Amino acid sequence: MFALTSRVLVAVTVAVVGVGGCAAGGGGSEAGPGRGGGPAASVSPEASKAAVRRPRIPRGVRAGYMVFDRKIGKVTAHHDAHGTVRSASVVKILIAVDHLEARGAGRGVSAGDRALLRGMLRSSDDRAATVLWARGGRGAIVRRMAARMRLVDTAPPPATHPGFWGYTAISAYDVVRMYRYLLERADPGIRRFVLGELHRATRCGKDGFDQYFGIPRALPRPWAIKQGWSGFGTVPADPCKGGRAAGLRLRPASAPDLGLGRPVLHTTGTVGEGDRRIVVVLTLQPAGGSFKSAASRLTSLTAQVHRAGGG
Repeated sequence: MFALTSRVLVAVTVAVVGVGGCAAGGGGSEAGPGRGGGPAASVSPEASKAAVRRPRIPRGVRAGYMVFDRKIGKVTAHHDAHGTVRSASVVKILIAVDHLEARGAGRGVSAGDRALLRGMLRSSDDRAATVLWARGGRGAIVRRMAARMRLVDTAPPPATHPGFWGYTAISAYDVVRMYRYLLERADPGIRRFVLGELHRATRCGKDGFDQYFGIPRALPRPWAIKQGWSGFGTVPADPCKGGRAAGLRLRPASAPDLGLGRPVLHTTGTVGEGDRRIVVVLTLQPAGGSFKSAASRLTSLTAQVHRAGGG
């Protein structure tokens, strides 16, 4: 899910995963994990062996994924890792880290802002994200974080849509880098806060969608997650039990270069004791499909990706 402005959510646009020339300045069909302007992540022999058990991407779905094993320090599975897609709510990681780092590693964050951050990270609260996005300078947040985290594919929303934080371009490679930054380089206080909230992710998103798909449905705890969804309507056909709809209406935007009419569904996070593996699966789903069927496809793919990555 993702927002446009403080009053409007946009749900139906996408940059195609795996298609070159997307907004992040990249995305060849099979670019290796180390393409681009940053240090390459080494690929283990396990990644080559995984070719015989390559995850099967469902018909009609385009996907980019990566698994990074922190114990051995290697990428153990990947496919179209530099393919770009719009972020939906995954960008909330960048919004949160930027806000905390701008305020003395989080020590200067007010109680009110801390509540906004908790809602945004745990329950994917769009209103909170919109408030913090505007306060942080919108696209400037993405530029700052891309430089700080050494992201090579990530780019702000188009200049014509500066308030649309969900239009931020991301890749599986860069989302792995976001988590590695949190786990390896961020201030310990920021690490504890952000990952702590992601470990406490609620089943129901603030908009009433069930965000326990992909990692939380396919893999055993412990895990920490930041999910993303867009293009499945204003409210879920099957509201999550105990969830609360945001009460906002979605309006499709005119942005043909972003792929109108195709929903996205992403699952990202850490899996295992000590956040051992970082697992990222970004997908572009068939037009007109239901959230339930998309979630089922993504969950099955995530289980295969995790196995291919040595899990």
